[in-house]
Amino acid sequence: MNAMNFVEPEERVALREAVAGLAGKYGHEYYAGKARAGEKTDELWAEAGRLGYLGVNLPEEYGGGGAGIADLAAVLEEFAAAGTPMLLMVVSPAIVGTVLSRFGTAAQKRQWLPGLADGSRKIVFAITEPDAGSNSHRITTTARRDGGDWLLTGRKIYISGVDEADAVLVVGRTEDAKTGRLKPALYLVPTDAPGFEARRIAMDIVAPEDQFALFLDDVRLPAEALVGEQDAAIAQLFAGLNPERIMGASFSLGLARYALGKAVGYANEREVWGTPIGAHQGLAHPLAEVKIELELARLMTQKAASLYDAGDDLGAGEAANMAKYAAAEAAIHAVDQAVQTHGGHGLATEYGLGSLVTAVRLGRIAPISREMVLNFVGQHSLGLPKSY
Repeated sequence: MNAMNFVEPEERVALREAVAGLAGKYGHEYYAGKARAGEKTDELWAEAGRLGYLGVNLPEEYGGGGAGIADLAAVLEEFAAAGTPMLLMVVSPAIVGTVLSRFGTAAQKRQWLPGLADGSRKIVFAITEPDAGSNSHRITTTARRDGGDWLLTGRKIYISGVDEADAVLVVGRTEDAKTGRLKPALYLVPTDAPGFEARRIAMDIVAPEDQFALFLDDVRLPAEALVGEQDAAIAQLFAGLNPERIMGASFSLGLARYALGKAVGYANEREVWGTPIGAHQGLAHPLAEVKIELELARLMTQKAASLYDAGDDLGAGEAANMAKYAAAEAAIHAVDQAVQTHGGHGLATEYGLGSLVTAVRLGRIAPISREMVLNFVGQHSLGLPKSY
């Protein structure tokens, strides 16, 4: 898709259809059942990996599809639209896979990318800290040299899927030998490393993926655990954050489509006083508004992905933040209206909507809060003074 063509290429349309077929075979009942039982969607993840859907954005020489983030975002959107949102797609192939593909050493790529592509391995991402929040400049997780090794110490919070992962890509900081200031650095940390501890955080979200607090106490890492250049880690970090926002937007878009589809189906079938309730403007107009908001957010998401795949990191940053914002708002509106359309049934487990109320609300606060998106747009898009 380019700036003058709003129709997706045939290959991506076919990819969407294939993914939708796989996701539909499992469906929301499978997904919700796994989540409520405290189990993982391992069967769906494994089949998606075998079919090549999880690694469409990764280099072909490492088993990926050689495509871009736009194609991976389409895959995630279709999974979510079928009621089977795959949260770790945002993290493992999108953030970590992108960072490793662009900045990893040849050895790191050989070790990790084939497994990320076929789904047999997972790497999660750790940036958020208890005292830093969204301010990556206040990260205190610190790495120091000890001979040829690194010693990594610090804390992270709200890290998804650590119990499913082989390793964590940790955003830490190192001390600049010349200035003494701390600067960002990225490290691959095996989840079984001595000194690494993960504690599950109880959440009110119905999802197979758990959240964790991480405690790193002088975790010893070899020199090759460092990803990319120590002096260029801030650029490497943001190379992964733009795909994160694009994928987050696609996650929300898919859930919005799922909720809207349920609402429209019910509004067409449910009759009151001899006519389908969808004939009444009190329901038809709000659902039409959701459709408009959804399509607008989808266009911005596709624009962000197109800019990123074209190598325009700066333009993609602006568009990705806007897409994430718009998609989250559309998803919240879609689920709220779907519940309202169903009446009391909207919160009944069998209708598959109640659990989405908290799921889509997450889009406003992760991977970055809506307020920080507004700060970004105010400062960088509008040229207003920095507010923080």
